[in-house]
Amino acid sequence: MIQGLAADAWHSKSTPTIGLPAWPMVVLKSWLVVCLVALSPIASAQSTGASVNDGSSLGNNGASNTGASGPVRLRQNGYERRDDSTRNDGRVDRDGNKNQRDARDGADPRDPRDSRDRRDARDVDGNGRNLRDAPRMSEFEVFVQRLAYPEEVRRFGSDLMTARDDDMPVESNPGVPADYVVKTGDELIVSIWGSVDAELRLIVDRGGKVSLPRVGAVPVAGVKYADLGELLKRRVAQTFRNFDLNVALGQLRGVRVYVTGHVARPGAYGVTGLGTMTQALMRAGGPAASGSFRSIQLRRGGQTVATFDLYDLLLKGDRGADRPLQADDVIHVGPVGREVALIGSVNRPAIFELTPQETVSELLAMAGGYSAVADRSRLAIERLSDRSSTRITQLEMPTSLAVKLDSGDVVRAFSAVDATLPVQRQNKRIRIEGEVVRPGDYVLPPQSSLADALAVAGGLTSAAYPFGTEFMRESVRLQQQINYDRALRDLETEFARYNTGQRTMTAEDAAAQTARSTATARLVDRMRAVRPTGRVVLQLPPDGRDLPALALEDGDRLYVPPRPTSVGVFGSVFNGGSYLYSDGREVEDFLKLAGGPTRGADPTSIFVIRANGSVVSSRAKSSWMSRENGLTNVRAEAGDTIFVPEEMDKTTFTQHAKDWGQIVSQFGLGLAAIIALTR
Repeated sequence: MIQGLAADAWHSKSTPTIGLPAWPMVVLKSWLVVCLVALSPIASAQSTGASVNDGSSLGNNGASNTGASGPVRLRQNGYERRDDSTRNDGRVDRDGNKNQRDARDGADPRDPRDSRDRRDARDVDGNGRNLRDAPRMSEFEVFVQRLAYPEEVRRFGSDLMTARDDDMPVESNPGVPADYVVKTGDELIVSIWGSVDAELRLIVDRGGKVSLPRVGAVPVAGVKYADLGELLKRRVAQTFRNFDLNVALGQLRGVRVYVTGHVARPGAYGVTGLGTMTQALMRAGGPAASGSFRSIQLRRGGQTVATFDLYDLLLKGDRGADRPLQADDVIHVGPVGREVALIGSVNRPAIFELTPQETVSELLAMAGGYSAVADRSRLAIERLSDRSSTRITQLEMPTSLAVKLDSGDVVRAFSAVDATLPVQRQNKRIRIEGEVVRPGDYVLPPQSSLADALAVAGGLTSAAYPFGTEFMRESVRLQQQINYDRALRDLETEFARYNTGQRTMTAEDAAAQTARSTATARLVDRMRAVRPTGRVVLQLPPDGRDLPALALEDGDRLYVPPRPTSVGVFGSVFNGGSYLYSDGREVEDFLKLAGGPTRGADPTSIFVIRANGSVVSSRAKSSWMSRENGLTNVRAEAGDTIFVPEEMDKTTFTQHAKDWGQIVSQFGLGLAAIIALTR
């Protein structure tokens, strides 16, 4: 307020009441402003004191009575109430964040984007994992990974320990357990109501005490949180009556612990007063490749007070041995014990650390047991000690469950579905469709044939056309696909070699070559979209009724179509389509019905696709001296498809004349050059 008066006095434009020159008035104003500024700290201190007292008359112990019948209001002398989120007193809050460190570095502790522990973008891989914190793989892990490829097999529990402490989700306000022991630096929030009205925030001092107004110092360090309320209530009851009291923990004093031994990042770490061995160990990156998950010691005052097995937490969810930490505790991780790998058909393939008493049975339990498709009758074990001799030994189950394993052993569980049983021993699952009495899916004995399948389905109907039977087999389809892909690769290589060896003399030749390359690429793409069906051509006579004695395989499909009534003619003909079949007609007759081949057709390449899947071509029927259609006198069958291809290598008379003219001109120039040289 005084500073405001000084500013008003300086900027005042009023004329002085006494008659003095202008420059003495300027000097007088300046002296007045200096005096007011000098007196402002004193006035501010008096104002602050007035706000603390709040106009109340305090007693000797800092209590003020609002009235004769009102509750006593207790004040906390010298305590400035501040927001929890802006406290900067060096304590660690329940999230484990060091406010003092963030404030010293100029960062806002509430803003996660302003953390001074930012990671370099170059240290992050494509999956968002920090490369600096990725655990180094041991030699045994590298060896097992090579055996289990392409499956990734890592050390059991390593995924839990790879996260940094600032990456791990933490609970912003965890509940305080009843057995928590109050320590120096903890904050207590005490609420009293009834005859006494108070809202106090108290810090446990170095002597382990808190000071209550009009009550005095109360020792609370070492008291369990469950007993804290009763303790404070008894002390307040010595001064006041008819009140109720509640106490809660605010910010907790952080403790510093040491993580040593075979860990990823050994050193000193700050944790909250609620911190446990697991939390401190995860902040240190967990056990290193040479560290043990089974032997973790908590040392306090030079004595080992607890031993923690992380497998109890990882496998059973048991944190009973996860002890809370105190200041200057040491968490020591010992060297790794026996490491054994379990790969193959188990629910959780990994590298496990075994104790001396654990056997194959415990190893299978750690991996979650066999998978649903595993062969439970046997296991294979590869021992490092036998690599120069037998190397791999088979364990018969369940008699070998009590076998003890050595460090470096690799146990493999087999799949019961990967290995294919001999065809002679398999039951046959077959689907029969079409013109049979009882179409459907059937399971037949191992030695069944096509004739047995027809018999099970009730035989053929009167409208069946056995010559056009479609018999599909899965193993044939897979082999056809492999051969088809190989043929496509060879075709692409041949086209590429042809296009590379072509020389272009003019712009027209270059354009023609580009067009040919584009057409070739389109043709290959269309051919790649075609998928083989796995059809097996049955060598049957057109009028036959019996199928061949072909042994069945699992997954076969048999389709018997009805007798067709037409023959198709397609390709380079004048009127392609399907024409009514009549017995005794030949292929030439149906070509004539379609108008015959066009001028651009290739009559030497006409072919017929029979209903049974076989092909009859004109080239196969004609001799090398004849370029006429070789399908003369070939009988057409019901369901045939006749195809007349287009002539691909076609040239006009103008193109022929142009080519021959170029040849003659080049020959003449060469002859003239030879004559000129001989002269």
